Amino acid sequence: MADISKCPPLSRSSVQAAHNLIRSNIHLTPVLTCQTLTDIASTPQSPEALKGTEYEGKEPARPKINLFFKCENLQKIGAFKARGAFHALARLTDEELERGVVTHSSGNHAQALALAARTRGVKAHIVMPTISTPSKIAGTKSYGADVIFSGSTSTEREAVVADVIARTGAILVPPYDHPDIILGQGTMALELETQVEDLIARNSELGARQRIVNGAKARNGDVRHKQALHAVIAPCGGGGMLSGIAIALEGTGITVFGAEPEFEGADDAVRGLAAGKRVESVKTLTIADGLRTPVGEIPWTIISDKKKVRGVYSVSEEQIKAAMKLVMERMKVFVEPSAVVGLAVVLYDEGFRRLVEEESGEEGWNIGVIFSGGNTTLEAIAKLFEAPEEKKERAEGILGKDGERVAENVAG
Repeated sequence: MADISKCPPLSRSSVQAAHNLIRSNIHLTPVLTCQTLTDIASTPQSPEALKGTEYEGKEPARPKINLFFKCENLQKIGAFKARGAFHALARLTDEELERGVVTHSSGNHAQALALAARTRGVKAHIVMPTISTPSKIAGTKSYGADVIFSGSTSTEREAVVADVIARTGAILVPPYDHPDIILGQGTMALELETQVEDLIARNSELGARQRIVNGAKARNGDVRHKQALHAVIAPCGGGGMLSGIAIALEGTGITVFGAEPEFEGADDAVRGLAAGKRVESVKTLTIADGLRTPVGEIPWTIISDKKKVRGVYSVSEEQIKAAMKLVMERMKVFVEPSAVVGLAVVLYDEGFRRLVEEESGEEGWNIGVIFSGGNTTLEAIAKLFEAPEEKKERAEGILGKDGERVAENVAG
């Protein structure tokens, strides 16, 4: 990978430069709105939902929230990882590219680096654990990568990577713990910022009133300009995306938050922030499989800075599933569980909702929510939401509301 000492500084201007480098290689993913989800986010939670929490018996928060979804599930390879991979290769010299690249990954980074390497005419060696899903293995191979299998522990994977480097001289491209990756991932925030501005400029009913802020320059070069977004919330695994977004939005007046699953200690950023020290190891089988990793050393320096990331929140497996169900059934958008942890925080974390209510007042907040990817399968989703037979048949329209089976010829 490019020598860290020679990397650009982790700043908004460096993210803008990264965007210029990769713009022709990535999709400008859309920003969508959904009135149903905005209404749900702005509706107080039920007293039942707060049972067993520190807010039990208290009046639920009544935040006014307008949601804007940055759909990186529609990015090349189906996830935001394409941004970092293309930027990392763009920063390598011709001599380094001739040696080829290598990484270890079980999913999105594997496919992203394979695609970026093929686009640049570079040989890619991807070390994948044998437990990787068949769809992700097939996707990585489809981009022409040399896939080498390994054990599932980091020690086993790194040993195979070391062997590949010794044998081929390939350059290691890590999934998140490098400035070039972080800067590449941050480019989505630049797009989101301007896309929301344009959406509200065309239809003011979509969001709260734009406000005048001082700080980072607007598109027209003004330091004092209108800002449409109030906050952005993004999933946090290794932290490359969240730290990149924080850097990209520094000085804009937009507040950045992170979101994690809490299952089996997957909330390492939350725990690390509470302890004042990075958690170095995570072992979890959360359904948000893209977030089963601790925050990297470089991302941690950014995420632990409250001036850059206001806070990180965690949600349960059931809350992730509930958010995913809403997105698929109401928005008709195909996402993986990791993609919706930010939305789950907005909808179900009472602490976050109270913060929004207290700081936004009657005007409300326009919140950008990152859908980080959509790399799952129908089989995996079916298993995740598998229902008892009677409930399943009712959902399919086979059983009537009273349990009767009646074949009817009723037009749609």
